[in-house]
Amino acid sequence: MSAGTLGTSLAGLPSDGARALLETVRELSQEDLTWLSGYAAGIAAGRATSRGAAARSISATALATPPVASEPAADAPVTVVYGTHSGTSRGLGERLAQRLTAAGANVRLLRASDYPTRELAKEKTLVLIVATHGDGDPADDTRALYEFVLGRRAPKLPGLKFAVLGLGDSSYPKFCHVARQLDERLAELGAQRLQARGECDVDVETVAAPWLEQAASALSSSSPAPAAPTGAPARDAVVIPLRGAPPAPPLATRAQPAVASVLANQPITARDAGKRVVHLELAVDEAAVPYQTGDALAVWPHNPGWLVDEVLSSLGLRADEPVTRDGRELPLSRWLTCELELTKLSRSLLAAVAERTGSAELAAVLQPGAEGALRELLARDQVVDVLQRHAPGWSAAELVAGLRPLAPRSYSISSSPLAFPGEAHLTVAHVAYRNARGQRRAGSGSDYLARAALGDGARVFLEPNPGFRLPAPDVDVLMVGPGTGVAPFRAFVQEREVTGATGKNWLFFGEQHRRSQFLYQLEWQEAVKRGSLHRIDLAFSRDQAEKVYVQHRLLQRGRDVYAWLDGGAHFYLCGDAKRMAPDVEAALIAIAVEHGGRDEEGAREWLAELRAQGRYHRDVY
Repeated sequence: MSAGTLGTSLAGLPSDGARALLETVRELSQEDLTWLSGYAAGIAAGRATSRGAAARSISATALATPPVASEPAADAPVTVVYGTHSGTSRGLGERLAQRLTAAGANVRLLRASDYPTRELAKEKTLVLIVATHGDGDPADDTRALYEFVLGRRAPKLPGLKFAVLGLGDSSYPKFCHVARQLDERLAELGAQRLQARGECDVDVETVAAPWLEQAASALSSSSPAPAAPTGAPARDAVVIPLRGAPPAPPLATRAQPAVASVLANQPITARDAGKRVVHLELAVDEAAVPYQTGDALAVWPHNPGWLVDEVLSSLGLRADEPVTRDGRELPLSRWLTCELELTKLSRSLLAAVAERTGSAELAAVLQPGAEGALRELLARDQVVDVLQRHAPGWSAAELVAGLRPLAPRSYSISSSPLAFPGEAHLTVAHVAYRNARGQRRAGSGSDYLARAALGDGARVFLEPNPGFRLPAPDVDVLMVGPGTGVAPFRAFVQEREVTGATGKNWLFFGEQHRRSQFLYQLEWQEAVKRGSLHRIDLAFSRDQAEKVYVQHRLLQRGRDVYAWLDGGAHFYLCGDAKRMAPDVEAALIAIAVEHGGRDEEGAREWLAELRAQGRYHRDVY
């Protein structure tokens, strides 16, 4: 439903409220309009359908303290807060909010970055759906709420009833760490759990679906059913007629991805570069993948055939042996190629092998306090390495049961849809190497895309990144993107040029060697000539005796960096979360001290204020 369609539908409404809504709707993005139409339809459908199904049991972490809270009062508002990097938490929050609204509950749905922490002390019922990013970090939109709840200023919460659903990846030692800490801290502050914490691995729906069902049942069971409408609507009621609206476009989803065909696949690093990076151009259906600049594209990969053969050989199993899992029967090779993780280890697999073999080594790294050893093992080994070293002697069925479902891989889109309609470009670092024993290893997602031939089809869906959008056309932007972190900034510069934005664009890019790894060099040079890229600073770390990184260039240009930010510019950072992102943040703090006349605490507050104003954007991984 377009803003124009809504305008026609609401034009005859007499209320000021309707006219205000219309003005708001006209400013919404295509993504938000699509969400709004689906949300309204979901409420309508929910109110026409009985929702009395009993909640299913959930697979969640058992807690030392069981749920003890009673049902919320019928008139108690329910606040659902989601914290997300890729958008999955938002989708789950919307599902819960729709279900509760349809049951007549008073619900508000907020992104974590929009939640006013001063209201926490007054909350009666709170549901948190939060992702853990990487190895134990909150998503950027969750950081302020996370730090507030865990900090000294958090209030006592004896009147709060709460539930927490966490999203994470068990290939990291601190699986669902953010959800665990928030859950435990809220209980410590005196709040009562409505239900046990849920912890979702990469196969999110396995835990999320029953957890949401139980939460919806618990939270709506004492809410009055919505009364049937009688007579004419109230004067200020806003009625959005949906009957004559065109159907929503067939959006690609995780469960039902679209197929994107490969238009181009070319290396953009020299043959002798230490790392191989490829540029891919994919033909996408704009209705199925309506991306905006700053979004990511999720790709369902296939594991490489040579790796599947190595796993089969290691266990002495047949490729064509039929195996059943979750009610589906497939040949073993199909399970290993398209359905299950082979390149990322998980705690659950290590625990299963340790139990089967009695391995003291694996048992030791799974103990509390051994996170460092576990992190090293997860980073060093893949599934086949563990199977070869510990030889669990599994059958085909046991192997399939022990492996995690294959997860999609996400890549920042490096093109603007305005500059390249019907296409999505990706900038992919090919992860391929030899391990300590000289055996070939690769990352499943990057290897799959690096091997893609022209005309090949890849299953894809959109992962919106609403916290990584361009500002108004007249606002300046600073972009820091070393390595493939430069991908979204290629799209930014394209879009600013196509739209005729008057704000200035400043890019900081870094890699190891200028000659072999200057990604998109010609494009940047042409953009500077055309005036669509106003400044570019480069850091090639190994072209001189002393290593130079992007944070060093920021410090060298500190006076101008601070002047841009003091003048209202937005700051964008994309790339490595483990080392680069903290180093860049430290550089910004040092710049505020040197050029802003602040002490260190004041500089940190300045950076926090940039974040609160929506002028400090990060897309780190």
